[in-house]
Formats: sequence, structure tokens, C-alpha cells
Amino acid sequence: MLKIAPIILAVLYGLILYRFSAWRTAKELDAKSTELADPRLKKLTDRMAAALDLDRIKVHIYEIDPVNGLAAPDGRIFITRGFFRKYQQGVVSGEEMASVIAHELGHVALGHSRRRMIDFSGQNALRTVLAMVLSRFLPGIGVWIANGMTTLLTARLSRSDEYEADAYASALLVKTGIGTAAQKSLFEKLEELTQSRAGAVPAWLMSHPKTHERIRAIEALEAKWQAQT
Repeated sequence: MLKIAPIILAVLYGLILYRFSAWRTAKELDAKSTELADPRLKKLTDRMAAALDLDRIKVHIYEIDPVNGLAAPDGRIFITRGFFRKYQQGVVSGEEMASVIAHELGHVALGHSRRRMIDFSGQNALRTVLAMVLSRFLPGIGVWIANGMTTLLTARLSRSDEYEADAYASALLVKTGIGTAAQKSLFEKLEELTQSRAGAVPAWLMSHPKTHERIRAIEALEAKWQAQT
């Protein structure tokens, strides 16, 4: 029992930390967000709502400058003020913004936030087990190796989620007649919009797939759908 106690504690720690993080995130979003009210975007989100048999899709503006979209653990969809500003300036089109909303809807529909809670707890347990085993053979660096291996796993799971949300968004955009062209064109703008450089980070440590890989995955889906018709 004493041997598995650290593993149990690691799982419980992961669960508690996730719950606390979700509560803190919800509190932050409540304090710094308002519901999006844009007639042009509403026409696009109404088309997606109809395709999903929903009354409407509620989107919120998160009042921060970085360009991003996010799905909160409670299922709400957010676009940052910085992202919305790019849309207002004409840098990003309405269809491209719709593709972001569709992507975040994918995260919600596919239960990624819920799954991350389970994964996070499991990763804490895995990190603890690896650290215990490796430290016996590699004193001093066993914990460092365990942390590195867990980080690689976390990045891989995150990339998997992004591919799944992309695929969901592609299917929804095709169903509504919006199409995937805007989704792909937005990916080509993302590095500049977010002021990030994917090449500066090794692929195995990236939480999001590379732009060309995301576009290629969408095109593979399109070819598959076309072959089925």
C-alpha cells in the first residue's frame, strides 16, 4: 500500500489542481468577457447553429490583446478582443472567424476539456511512477527525465486534440456551405497574428501541429469526403 500511495496522491493532486484551474479560469472569464454582438458574424454562427440543430451559438469576447480563441471547461466559446480587432480591421474575414468558432465548438463537442482532466491526473501518476523507477538507476536526473517524458506525452495529446477539433470544424463548415477555404487561409496567417514562430520550437514539444500539417490533414479529409460522394 505504501508503494502506491505516491501514485494515488499524484492522481488526487492532478484532479484538485485541474478543478482549481477550471474554477480560476471561469472566474477570470466572467470578470473579463462580454457576449459577442456582431451582425455579420451572427449570420455565420446562425448557419452553424442550424446545422447543429441549436437555437443559437453563444460567443463571448475575452478582453485581452493576444490573438486567440478558446473553449472554457464549462463549454463556453471565447474569442479574444485582440482577435476580434483583427476581424474589425479586415485582417481576418468573417468566414475565418467562423472557422475559429467552429474549431472551439469541436473542443466542446468532443469533450476535450473533460478528457484533459483525466489525462492530467494520469500524467501526474505516470510522472511519479517514472521518477520513482528512474531515480533508482539514475539518481539526480531520474526526476528530470520523467518530467521530460511526461511533457512530450502532454504535447502529443494536445496536438491530437487540435487535429480532432480541426476535423470537426471542417465537417461543420462544409455542412453549412461556408467551406474549408477560410479555415486553411487562417492557418496560414496564424503565426504572424500570434507573433509566434513554429520553427523555433521542436515539433515534438509543440502543443499545436504545424500549419502545413493541419492544412494537409484537412485536404486529406476533403479528398476522402469527395471520394465517398
